[in-house]
Amino acid sequence: MAKENVCIWYNETSGMKRAFDAGLLDKKWLDEYCFNGGNGCVRKKRFEGEGYVSPDYVLPDGTVDPELKEWVENR
Repeated sequence: MAKENVCIWYNETSGMKRAFDAGLLDKKWLDEYCFNGGNGCVRKKRFEGEGYVSPDYVLPDGTVDPELKEWVENR
């Protein structure tokens, strides 16, 4: 993975990184979106286009992960 392909929003504050580090997110999400420059990421598009910060349980394709939602709401 080349560093220049990492989405600019993937960092220590990223909900996707925190979920992955907690063992709640499959690496495929990072590979397909975060390590692909954010291409096709609904979270990135909404943030950059509307200033909307997606909840941490919204996946890059815009779907809600029930397990992540429970984890976010109960931490």
